[in-house]
Amino acid sequence: MARTGHHTAPTEPRHPSPHDAVLRAAAPHVGRRRFLTLTAAAAALAFATNLPAQGAMAAPVSRTRRITEDPFTLGVASGDPLPDSVLLWTRLAPAPFEADGGLGEKRVPVRWELSLDERFLSVVRSGTATAFPEYGHSVHVDVRGLPPATVFHYRFRVGSWISETGRTRTAPAAGAATPGLSLASVACQRYSDGYYTAHRHLAQEDVDMVLHLGDYLYEYAVDATGGARGYTDRRLPAVFDREATTLADYRMRYALYKSDADLRAVHAAHPFVVAWDDHETENNYAGTVDENGDPPEQFLVRRAAAYRAFWENQPLRASQLPSSPDARLYRRLSWGSLAQFDILDTRQYRSDQAYGDRPHVPGAESTDPSRTMTGDAQERWLIDGWRSSKALWNVMPQQVCFAQRRFNLDAVSTVSMDAWDGYPASRRRVMDAARSAGLANWLVLSGDVHVGYAFDLKENFDDPRSRTVGTELTCTSIASGRDGSVRPDNWDTLMTANPHMKFYNGKRGYVRVDLGHDAARAAFRTVSAVTRPGAPLATAASFVTEVGEPGLKPA
Repeated sequence: MARTGHHTAPTEPRHPSPHDAVLRAAAPHVGRRRFLTLTAAAAALAFATNLPAQGAMAAPVSRTRRITEDPFTLGVASGDPLPDSVLLWTRLAPAPFEADGGLGEKRVPVRWELSLDERFLSVVRSGTATAFPEYGHSVHVDVRGLPPATVFHYRFRVGSWISETGRTRTAPAAGAATPGLSLASVACQRYSDGYYTAHRHLAQEDVDMVLHLGDYLYEYAVDATGGARGYTDRRLPAVFDREATTLADYRMRYALYKSDADLRAVHAAHPFVVAWDDHETENNYAGTVDENGDPPEQFLVRRAAAYRAFWENQPLRASQLPSSPDARLYRRLSWGSLAQFDILDTRQYRSDQAYGDRPHVPGAESTDPSRTMTGDAQERWLIDGWRSSKALWNVMPQQVCFAQRRFNLDAVSTVSMDAWDGYPASRRRVMDAARSAGLANWLVLSGDVHVGYAFDLKENFDDPRSRTVGTELTCTSIASGRDGSVRPDNWDTLMTANPHMKFYNGKRGYVRVDLGHDAARAAFRTVSAVTRPGAPLATAASFVTEVGEPGLKPA
């Protein structure tokens, strides 16, 4: 990768694509023994297809003056701020609802600029990247050698076309003192369930970064009127009215989601740190096991396509680019001496859900000590990172509810088999590691469940008097679940059955967190409706957890 910039981008000429065909041909070679060394190596080769060709075989270069429609219809984004680097993203698509984005199979040179001011009078870096058809004509530019703790503005140019301007920042220098950090956590934005009004409000917030905790898109069909959006001024193409399963499908689905003006606005306003959950691929999959019980080698074809499309459409560095059916998405970021972020992947490496993935009382199948939510390698990586952490706050962004969540008032209650309750031995190992590492200020950020929760993390969830060891903030959805309600039907039951649950709200929105040297302050921001645009923003509740004193207090 070049010192000041780097590539990316593909597009799909027709449905299905040549890449989809290659993946299907490779699938039988993966088989159920894919985790054995030789088979895994073969799989990596078989799935490392459709990379940009070199020399005479390379795709021809497009003459940018022939691009007569705006190629920046999917907006701009930045992500994963480091002390000396920012990652800039865009994806060219003058015809976003066509399989090839309207650019065919040609490479497109893209000029980029990074400036200290939004008028671009003080440009500090610039260069040219290539939008490759093999990568959906996406562009990922890793701009390095930048000063820490600095706000920048960026834009892209193709021929006479100029993108909207994005705003981003570098993180403080490693170990540097910093007065505070403001962030927001978001998740679950099913397009057909409503408008992204919460994103529009978040775009106006003064935060340093946004953590997207999964379900950026949904594989489910979207009808011609956009589902609950109920469009009357447009009709969406029939290509969206089916479940996404192929690379072409997933690329098109990202184009639909990113065509939303509110989503484009929040990406342009703040750097994002993204993680996936299940719906970026398929509902409630676990590792190589899909919801429908298909052969693993068949599901891996779909997973490879979904992972590839995720990388193409997110502000991620080359280290997250899938080279097989796998991609390493877990990673670590720091914010000076104030905070360490250990971003987890709780979907790719997990054991299959116990008891058919239905709510169930804890039993031998779910409590098996060999079961894992993170996989062994990620678990060791997390624990090693905690042992060496010198940060005041250790923040663990991940996908599904970490705290115990009893569903009824029975002496032995049913719990979710898809959340950490279905993997109690894995959760115990993580909690023991947090204690062993001496984490005094541990904050878990979660998504997935389309409601907002605030939990005290207890050393023993079955004993309310046991020591509080950390805090979990679960953000509600951006749109999934439609309008929701302030008090869902099971509000009384869950609040009574779970004394460590301090807040429960079923409206849409996000969580804002301000980390300081004395406390973390959390505000649950909600909107009154998403089935119609323009709803106002309100603060449903605010909490504080003080440094050295885990536990939530109303603020």
